[in-house]
Amino acid sequence: MTELSAGAARVPTAASGVLRTVVTKIVTAIIVLLCVATVAFFLVRLSGDPVKLLLPPDATAGQEATLRASLGLDRPLITQYLDYLAGLPRLDFGTSLVYDQPVADVLLERLPATLQLAAAAMVLALVVSVPAGIIAALRRGKAGDTGVMTGVLIGQSTPPFWVGILLILVFSVQLKVLPASGYGTFTHLVLPSITLAIYSVAVIARLLRSSLIDVLGSDYIRTAKAKGLGTGGIVFSHGLRNASLPVITVIGLEFGSLLGGAILTEQVFAWPGIGRLTIEAITNRDFPMVQAAVLFFAAIFVVVNLLVDISYTVLDPRVRLGR
Repeated sequence: MTELSAGAARVPTAASGVLRTVVTKIVTAIIVLLCVATVAFFLVRLSGDPVKLLLPPDATAGQEATLRASLGLDRPLITQYLDYLAGLPRLDFGTSLVYDQPVADVLLERLPATLQLAAAAMVLALVVSVPAGIIAALRRGKAGDTGVMTGVLIGQSTPPFWVGILLILVFSVQLKVLPASGYGTFTHLVLPSITLAIYSVAVIARLLRSSLIDVLGSDYIRTAKAKGLGTGGIVFSHGLRNASLPVITVIGLEFGSLLGGAILTEQVFAWPGIGRLTIEAITNRDFPMVQAAVLFFAAIFVVVNLLVDISYTVLDPRVRLGR
């Protein structure tokens, strides 16, 4: 009876410990995003005065002063900063200096394109990297392993923007089978998603190979083989599950990287996403847009990291958050 009571008492304690850890991580994430917002706010103002870009070269000093006042840029910097922070809880990032629309509305218009590209690249990366990692682990030291690791080395060493340009030259200019730029159809998605996925394929395949090799050398795997289990059953029932924790971490981080790394890819393929919008905002010194874009990419990484931490307890009950 005493043991039952002790066991029942441990359940709420463990649950409260997990909840406390999650709350702590959420508070930490908010602090990180606040720091990112602060750094972005002050750094973008070092790039120069956006008023000179918004007006023609022959604009008078009076016209510049009038526009600066209408944009609120004539106020003290600390006042602008406090107003910016006050709007963040309401997702009010201000008004775009270029589009003359709320920044949140412009970001929401571009968000589907970026998510579509990142999701397509992530699916492609998993479809290629998981079988490649398994083959390399099972064929360690043989031709299959050598081929996969050679591809991994090339994938991690090749700049994505160069890959994109090369794919355009081959499939758009020479073969004329896929469009070089644009958005809207599946064919427009093929080249940019391949470009964006190559590095992630290399990273995931390499980590999965290493993790799976370690797991397949464990005592319980040798016991399973002694019991007569086939290679497929051992790999998929025992090996992958126990090798998945570090891989899940990398997959989460890679998805965040795909969203952030889409900046150059979107620019190469004229993809109308947040990445290309960020480049345009930096070029035009659109302060509110740059601040919101930086905060968006930071939030993606923070949320992905939090979800990865929580997923550990689902994949392996021995893992507890905060330990």
